[in-house]
Amino acid sequence: MTQPTIQAHQRPHLDDLPQHARERLAGMRQHHFFTSDLSVNEFLLVKEAGFQPLGLVMGSSIYHIGYQPIRAGISEELTVLTQALYSARELAMVRMEEEADALGADGIVAVRLELNVHAWGANVIEFMAIGTAVKCEQGQNYRGFDGRPFTSDLSGQDFWTLLNAGYRPLGFVMGNCVYYVGQGPQGTPRENLELVGPTQALYDARELAMERMQVEAEALQANGIVGVTIDENNHTWGPAVLEFSAVGTAVVPIRDDHRIPRPTLVLSVSDR
Repeated sequence: MTQPTIQAHQRPHLDDLPQHARERLAGMRQHHFFTSDLSVNEFLLVKEAGFQPLGLVMGSSIYHIGYQPIRAGISEELTVLTQALYSARELAMVRMEEEADALGADGIVAVRLELNVHAWGANVIEFMAIGTAVKCEQGQNYRGFDGRPFTSDLSGQDFWTLLNAGYRPLGFVMGNCVYYVGQGPQGTPRENLELVGPTQALYDARELAMERMQVEAEALQANGIVGVTIDENNHTWGPAVLEFSAVGTAVVPIRDDHRIPRPTLVLSVSDR
């Protein structure tokens, strides 16, 4: 089995957002006032790409993780933990998209996804998704094939380059896997010896995370994924429990020509 059993959540509606968030978003849309966590250079390049920043949007989910027994000595995925991370991530992402939708955005750029373990207990996590909602100034439809705003973790510079190269982002995609490494170190202190069990466990966890990321991209009808990063984390679940996550931006071509002008050197002839 390559996918955990991920239970579908009912997509949150705007009425599920806090009242102050709804009031803030409505006021920003009415007065054409924006906020953004883009740097000055990123902001200007997003504008140069033909997109108007509309506002900083956020979604979060504080999630309780159920108990899963570990079978000592057996390397395997801990599907309860994997399921919890998927569910919390999806709720945070959807709420961020709902804020962007309330602003009339085509998508969200510079998305970052943060996971925090709170002091309430090692079994309580918070996922937070943050990004800047943007809208195409030429009126073109840049939303996904499902009508939802696109999401992308690309920087403003990479977003500009991607569009100028003839591609557009479809969505921020992720795969993860929480895995228990059952076989510990073996051999004598004087031996040079590969630890086959842990090596295989890490391979399995990484491949599951990569495959799940690709499945999400294929569901968006993407042609590929750019900016992929793979992280290995160990939270508070124990020294032999690892989490692999693979994230990137799914993209699709918008024209056949994928070349951008080469940079040229310009020398000033002014005497000043």
